[in-house]
Amino acid sequence: MTIFNTDPKSLILRAEQIADSLQTFSHPWNPNSELSGAYLGRAVGLERIGVNFVKLAPGKESFVYHSHQREEEWIYILSGYGTAEIEDEEFAVGSGDFMGFPTPSVAHHLRNTGNEDLVYLMGGENLEVEIAEFPRLGKRMLRRGDAIDIYDVADAKPFGPLET
Repeated sequence: MTIFNTDPKSLILRAEQIADSLQTFSHPWNPNSELSGAYLGRAVGLERIGVNFVKLAPGKESFVYHSHQREEEWIYILSGYGTAEIEDEEFAVGSGDFMGFPTPSVAHHLRNTGNEDLVYLMGGENLEVEIAEFPRLGKRMLRRGDAIDIYDVADAKPFGPLET
């Protein structure tokens, strides 16, 4: 009995394919954000779970200090050394270390403080709706499918009667 509707060969992503699919990414709100990576999960058809391969060069940072309200996230370091910033504390991390961020998560960020590439797997849920906080920037992101809206947290109002 077949439990998938695709060619079984498409469910295997070979090392050469991963190397050929590496792309450079950066976060527009962090000038030191620059990483090279590949979407492993998407490449084999995963829709509910994201799994990504990432290389972070020495002195570079992942994205921007953030937290998630709905989507859990994890990082497993394959090689290299860096600094994880988690809820305003810094932790040295290296090969074999694992980090998990259950929701609602605490703010976190990763930077390469070593002298070789920091190589890791990262992933998490791919929900239809996600809310992310950027506490140092005073911003909130609302993602619904492919649509992304950014809000200034200072503009938030408590729920109550509409003002006229």
